[in-house]
Amino acid sequence: MESNTRGVDASPLCDSDVVSLSQIAYAKKEFTMVPPEEKLRHFDSRAQDHEDNQEFDACIQDLVRCVALTRLVYGDGHLKLAQAHARLAKAYFQFKGLGLQAQEHSLLAKEHLPFISSISSCRDEKLDVLTCLLSIHLTHGGVALHTDKYPFHGMFDNKGEAESSYLEAKQIIEELHQHEGINEEEKIKTELDISTGLSRVHKRQNRPEEALSQCEKSLQLLKDCGKPEKTSFVYRDMATIEEDRGHLDRAIEHLSKAHAIAMSHSPEELEKAQISHSLALILSAAAEPHHNDSAGHYFEQSLSSYKNSVGLQDPAFLAAQDDFCHFLLLNGQQERCVDIQRASLTSKRSTYSDLSAEVADTLQLIGSVEMSEGRMKQAYRTLTKCLEIQSLLYGPQYKKTKATQKAVDMLARAPEVAESLQRQGRRKTNTPHTSSTLPSSSKEGSISDS
Repeated sequence: MESNTRGVDASPLCDSDVVSLSQIAYAKKEFTMVPPEEKLRHFDSRAQDHEDNQEFDACIQDLVRCVALTRLVYGDGHLKLAQAHARLAKAYFQFKGLGLQAQEHSLLAKEHLPFISSISSCRDEKLDVLTCLLSIHLTHGGVALHTDKYPFHGMFDNKGEAESSYLEAKQIIEELHQHEGINEEEKIKTELDISTGLSRVHKRQNRPEEALSQCEKSLQLLKDCGKPEKTSFVYRDMATIEEDRGHLDRAIEHLSKAHAIAMSHSPEELEKAQISHSLALILSAAAEPHHNDSAGHYFEQSLSSYKNSVGLQDPAFLAAQDDFCHFLLLNGQQERCVDIQRASLTSKRSTYSDLSAEVADTLQLIGSVEMSEGRMKQAYRTLTKCLEIQSLLYGPQYKKTKATQKAVDMLARAPEVAESLQRQGRRKTNTPHTSSTLPSSSKEGSISDS
């Protein structure tokens, strides 16, 4: 009976399926017989196709094959192998942000170059060596800057390594340009990468004047190549540098330029949201009252753009919404703040989970406002929920948990809360057998509205 069922359910292979499978098997067998030089050309071309189509995982897989095939075809210590490692390193970092893998292949690429540079007499080969070195230094600089933010167990002096790599790249660009080894468009693009990288290095080294100088170079390069619409990210970097120095007016000026450029040139709603959010935050921190009025407008604008680009449950939208609520709170709009925060709880529970710091912080803010407005029973109920989450997340001795516990204890002594708790206690005493079936809102630690 079982065999009959299997016979009915299974679809027998038709002649075309058999032919197709045999063709695939034959093609695979044929490909194994292809010389490694042809395989290398095949995977090299396919990796570029994957990159053009933004299929980055597939691209990296083919680049790994290219490294193996290049070693097989050309052997160790060959420029082609250095170039293959350099290309793979760049892909790992640029496409996937994998600094450790990128660093490993950059170092491997560099190991193969001295053998070539010491024997090279051909001009074209020397230019190829310089171009490969340029790629290595740019990747190394980017990785060092990245790992300064996300360190790999003190792998290297990140800021010093980044600066050194970018300066080396700068020298190589000049040499390539002198020998006509790079076209003008590629030169400007690479110089922009270097000036952007150096500005961020100098910022982290607490060298703001030099960081701003590099930003000015980036602005000039973008204007020289006819791409002023790309200057938005440079003005954002300049705003961050000035804000760190305490120069809020200059920071607002730079961010306002970035905002104007993004609104007129950028089709990306997310970029508009990010700039509007940054501008709202810095305006809300300024002392002048007219900045405060503008801050509210930019908060609203950022939330609208976040909603259109990433949706209501995205962490970026929820973070901007929380910042807006704190702004409302500071400006005496408690009711609106609480309404927004209460409405956001569903999204936060969906995005972060019921037992999350974000949900606890939201409940704490709502409970604090309720307590300040004299709504003691509501505040007790809200802060008790907050306390339950904080106790599970942080433990009872954590400072946030202890502060919430203190507020809950204080609220429990308020007459209307104490009376409600006593009434609840009497009901439990009178109906001991039903306590296990009471809903959570009626159990100990929460109170009813009666």
